[in-house]
Amino acid sequence: QVQLVESGGGLVQAGGSLRLSCAASGRTFSSYAMGWFRQAPGKEREFVAAISWSGGSTYYADSVKGRFTISRDNAKNTVYLQMNSLKPEDTAVYYCAVGEGSAPLGYDYWGQGTQVTVSS
Repeated sequence: QVQLVESGGGLVQAGGSLRLSCAASGRTFSSYAMGWFRQAPGKEREFVAAISWSGGSTYYADSVKGRFTISRDNAKNTVYLQMNSLKPEDTAVYYCAVGEGSAPLGYDYWGQGTQVTVSS
């Protein structure tokens, strides 16, 4: 069993930055890949970014490439999502999850989500 707790969301103006954190417990954190997803009201959950167990490989949705950076600190059992140059369309609840790939079905455990709101 894995427990994931996201934090760092909030309200920010367009062009601003936020850093999301996802603290994991319950399993050997360094042994599994992680991802971030987001879901806006009335829309499906969509892939944002993913990172391999070692942190050596990262993957991004085209919509965030060049603006967001995923990273991890295995010593702290934490994965991060640095979000720069935020846009109003980035407004959503952001979730971290354990798994691989760009589809939600590839992920087994999910956090409760953290709200990110970008004002224009």
